[in-house]
Amino acid sequence: MVAEVMAELAALEDPKVRAVNERHGDDHGVNLTKLRALAKQLKTQQELSQELWETGDTAARLLAILICRPKAFDRDALDTMLRQARLPKVQDWLVNYVVKKNPHVEALRQTWCADPDPIVASAGWALTTERVAKKPEGLNLPGLLDTIEAEMKDAPDRLQWAMNHCLAQIGIDHAEHRDRAISIGERLEVLKDYPTPPNCTSPYAPTWITEIVRRQHGE
Repeated sequence: MVAEVMAELAALEDPKVRAVNERHGDDHGVNLTKLRALAKQLKTQQELSQELWETGDTAARLLAILICRPKAFDRDALDTMLRQARLPKVQDWLVNYVVKKNPHVEALRQTWCADPDPIVASAGWALTTERVAKKPEGLNLPGLLDTIEAEMKDAPDRLQWAMNHCLAQIGIDHAEHRDRAISIGERLEVLKDYPTPPNCTSPYAPTWITEIVRRQHGE
C-alpha cells in the first residue's frame, strides 16, 4: 500500500510547485489541494499514516498527518515526530492538525518551550500562542512577556517568528497587557521592515496588535 501511495505522490510532483516551496524551506513539489484530495480518498488509516511518516519523504509525511488519528499517539511518539519534522510545513501541520488535538498537548507545550533546539522551541511557542488565545487561564502572561523581551531579538528566525506571534496575541487578546506588548515590540523592532503586501497586516507586533484591535472594535 505504501508503494502505491508513494507512486501517486510521485505522479503529483510538479517542478514549479517545488521551486516555490523550496524558497520557503520545504522540499516537496506536490500541490496541497491535490494532496488533500488524495487524503480524502484514503480516509483515516493510522497504520498507513505511520508507515508513510517513516519514509522520511516530505509529501508522504504531510499526507500521513492528514490521514492519522491525532489521539492515537502517545506523548513520546509525538515528541519524536516533532524532532524529525525539521521542515516548516511539516512542523506546522503536525502541531496544528495532530498535537493540538492530542491529550498530551499541554505537557508537550511545556517540554518544547524549554528545549534548547530553537526549531523544537518554536513549536512550544506556537502552542503557547494557541493557549493565549483560547485557554489563557493558568498562563503567566507577564512571565511570557519577560521571556519575549529578553530573548526574541536574538532568537533564530523560526523561533523569533513564533515568539513574535505570541507577543502580538497577548497584545490583541489581553487589554491589560496591551501597552507593554506594544512597547516591547517598538523597542525590539523585530520584523519592523518585513515586506508586507497591500491589504495584508504587517507581522511587526505594534502594527499587528493595533490593526486587529481596531478591526475587532469595528473602527
